[in-house]
Amino acid sequence: MRSLQIRTRQYQSSRMVPMPKSKVATQVQDFTAIPLRRPALPAHPKETTHYLYIRANAPKVPTEDTPRELFIVNVPIDATEHHFRSVFADHLGGVRIESVDFEDTWVGKGIKAPVVHADGSRGKKRKRGVEDGKTDQEVGVLPETWGREVHRSGGTAVVKFIDQASAAIALREARRAAKNSKEIMWGTGVESKIPALGYARYKAHHKLRYPDPAILQSSVDTFMEAFAAQEADRTKQLTRQRSEPDEEGFVTVTRGGRTGPAREEEARAQEEEFKKREKSRVKDDFYRFQVREKRKEHAQDLVKGFEEDRRRLEEMRKRRGKLRPQ
Repeated sequence: MRSLQIRTRQYQSSRMVPMPKSKVATQVQDFTAIPLRRPALPAHPKETTHYLYIRANAPKVPTEDTPRELFIVNVPIDATEHHFRSVFADHLGGVRIESVDFEDTWVGKGIKAPVVHADGSRGKKRKRGVEDGKTDQEVGVLPETWGREVHRSGGTAVVKFIDQASAAIALREARRAAKNSKEIMWGTGVESKIPALGYARYKAHHKLRYPDPAILQSSVDTFMEAFAAQEADRTKQLTRQRSEPDEEGFVTVTRGGRTGPAREEEARAQEEEFKKREKSRVKDDFYRFQVREKRKEHAQDLVKGFEEDRRRLEEMRKRRGKLRPQ
């Protein structure tokens, strides 16, 4: 009985001891964990906390823009460029963002090639605000069928700032916010700048699936013009490589050096050669009767030619006798 009472007291005392609260790590290797407070939604009427993991971008092949980029992991599925602009401008140093590249963004829909304009001039379409000769805009892109993209869970993104100092300030403020457990409200003030999700998104998608035929035809025509211009430039480049020697004096051997008519003549010559070979395979004088028939045909041709020559000679004599000297 006494042992039972002791066990009961131990059980009650263990229940009364408060459990330690779990602490979220603010630093995971090179990443800084930033808590984001997501507002309640009709589908989920409770506020939740989402963590972003940020570090300086360090790709295997760095570019000239790498020093002013940050790499972000665990991107929310509804994230847009407006969301990140709001987060960094209002909560993380007030820095300005140039662009945001999500990992699941499909690139290469169009074609980068010289465009033939209606007046016959050729040029390249460039993005607005970019210096000439740096960035070419894709042409012939088909109309979008989704008003707003949704990313996969746990995706990544690369945020590019206007300069390296802005990227450094943003990273420093992110570490300070993580250290102070500062919760940042996600999506504040951007609802009016982006298309809605849910039923409205699918309704807009159904409408965008059937674009205007004139817009679709214009997109296809622009793509084909750009493709034709690209092929023409490629042909000129190959022709120049075949005609101009390199630094060591050698001429590059490329495929398809001849023009269209030359290829047709070559194909015709190959066809005639093939016919000759096929004809030579079957011998006409294999049997004796074939040899006799061939000799008879040859003799008949000689007689026929002799008769024609004699007839022409007789006609010449008749015409000569009719001519009299005056």
